[in-house]
Amino acid sequence: MNHAESENPRSAEHGTEGMAYLLTWDGVTWRDAVRLRQGQVTTIGRSTNNRIVLQDDSCSRNHCELFFSEGEWRLRDLGSRNGTLIHDRRVTGDQPLVSGEIIGIGACRLGFTTSLGHVLPTPQKPHDSPERVTSATQTSVPVVEPVPSILHSARLPEFLATGQIRRERSAELARLYRLGLEMGVAETQQQLTDVVLASLTRETVAGISAILLSGAKASARPVPADLVLSGWHSVRDLPYRRVSDNLSRIVLSGREAILARDVADDRQLSVFDSLGEMKAVSVICAPIQTEERVFGLIHLYSSNPDNPLDRNDLEFTLAVAGQLALALHHLQQRDSLQTGLAKARSANEVLRSQLSQERLLVGETSQMRDLREKLDLIAETDANVLIRGESGCGKELIARSIHERSPRRDGPFVCINCAALNESLLESELFGHEKGAFTGAIDRKPGRFEQADGGTLFLDEVGEMSASIQAKFLRVLEGYAFERIGGRKPIQVNVRIVAATNRDLEEAVEDGDFRKDLYFRLQVAEITAPPLRDRQDDIELLAKAFLHRFVQKTGRVITGFTDEAIQKLREYHWPGNVRELQNTIERTVILCRNEVVRGTDIQLSGLSQRGAPPVVSKETTGEYRELSLADIEQDHILKTLEHTGWNKSRSAQILGIERSTLDRKLKRFHVPRPLTD
Repeated sequence: MNHAESENPRSAEHGTEGMAYLLTWDGVTWRDAVRLRQGQVTTIGRSTNNRIVLQDDSCSRNHCELFFSEGEWRLRDLGSRNGTLIHDRRVTGDQPLVSGEIIGIGACRLGFTTSLGHVLPTPQKPHDSPERVTSATQTSVPVVEPVPSILHSARLPEFLATGQIRRERSAELARLYRLGLEMGVAETQQQLTDVVLASLTRETVAGISAILLSGAKASARPVPADLVLSGWHSVRDLPYRRVSDNLSRIVLSGREAILARDVADDRQLSVFDSLGEMKAVSVICAPIQTEERVFGLIHLYSSNPDNPLDRNDLEFTLAVAGQLALALHHLQQRDSLQTGLAKARSANEVLRSQLSQERLLVGETSQMRDLREKLDLIAETDANVLIRGESGCGKELIARSIHERSPRRDGPFVCINCAALNESLLESELFGHEKGAFTGAIDRKPGRFEQADGGTLFLDEVGEMSASIQAKFLRVLEGYAFERIGGRKPIQVNVRIVAATNRDLEEAVEDGDFRKDLYFRLQVAEITAPPLRDRQDDIELLAKAFLHRFVQKTGRVITGFTDEAIQKLREYHWPGNVRELQNTIERTVILCRNEVVRGTDIQLSGLSQRGAPPVVSKETTGEYRELSLADIEQDHILKTLEHTGWNKSRSAQILGIERSTLDRKLKRFHVPRPLTD
């Protein structure tokens, strides 16, 4: 393969738009490269007036040509005797070329690519004359390469090896510093390659500078066949000729840079006429390496016998190779982190999608349709939300739906149950604490407000907050900064509050248990979660959704419910609401032995009768009395207490309220428990 020098050669630095490359296969690896330029026709043939000369009897004198036309690279056969092939298919007319395609001319294989970073496939063995060789392929007769004439070798630049800097080397260090700054700006491997090649061309006497890097799957100790040409600069736009495998092998195994002379005596290099044309008389081969691995090699060629590469060039190249190795290491670490982050984000999106499916508000009753419409209106704002409803009716699910439909969906969703912690622990959980703030505070801990910054904070059972925490909580809602327990640094957060309660907050305000100003801060938007007994038509949909979820988790083979089972579920009162239904279906899936859930497979809670509302007779007894609803409520509560012998827990179950709510109502009624005889 030979490059015939044009009359007006162009520099490698004159732009890369529309550029492509031809690489030659030597039987083991893609070896040498020729740069193709837009607006320049590249002819291939056996005649020496071609830009690329192939010394192969199967190749015609003027065999084919490559050119750029109408936005794409094309290949045209020039009436050759044996034809031109692309992936073993004969070319007819002007054939568009795709990056990665293999061109076959006799026994020679040329790879076409628009980027040196793309890995070309391994070409198949030619079908015709397998023993025929050209200057672009390895000979089938083993070649014993001579040992290169090595003038100097070094592992480290002199100033690093000795720790001393001579005054005349200060300019060189300044150039290395400049190169380090330029490399720091590079964001890709190709940009790094371009920066380093430009510096080597500028600072050394080399006619050609090249960088070869090991492939992604290569080991930390690559061999010459693992190296792929990443880029090269040429003073006269000559093709890149790969240094001999023998010299590369010495450098890779010894991990020392080498300055060699009389390159034309190297048999593997001398088979290319272009090197003779270049009059290459010296070469530097330096490893790009860290302590842990070798990334590749730097090659420098000099074609001027009066100004060959010398030891100073070797020192500079060694220093550049060290800087490049560190830059490549950091770049690979960054890419690895970015890849890991992308995978984590993808997995997070999948998990969020799966969780979203589990958190869907299932139901088609009018109550659920109205609830979803209200959620959409509230979610798009940033207003605080108060969710009311009985225990187990899905208040947290509603809060999550608000978050996931809001502009804060990519931020955190943080939950805390205010009734589950005492006053001191709740304050620490909400606002955080500094190390040593109290006994057991062995480290600084950010509070839930900080964790929810930029997202949503869900406060369940908000009515159970103590008065002191309510005051501090109110200041945060009003936009003031807060401090961790034991801290002095003010902390400002951007958090949306969604609160939930099954307590009568209005009554708590009247009783002085809940701050009126905090109540109005929370009740900007209000949602009431309907109890399950008020939407019986959704029971079947919910049961089937829970059955599908638990069947997937357990691997059981259960296909559905019998009509008897559905009827049993519909007739039950569900004092524990949707949570109780979910637990019932999970228990059923665990214990069911059939492919279809029957009525006998469903085990309902023992609260079914005790939790059911009292049956009100349709027949009226006695005359009408003018009573307010408050009077009727008080009368009914007292009669229920008398019925249970003042068992408050039992009475609260019958009334369908919390024990704490019953106590507050009795306090408001000013009714003490009667003394027993």
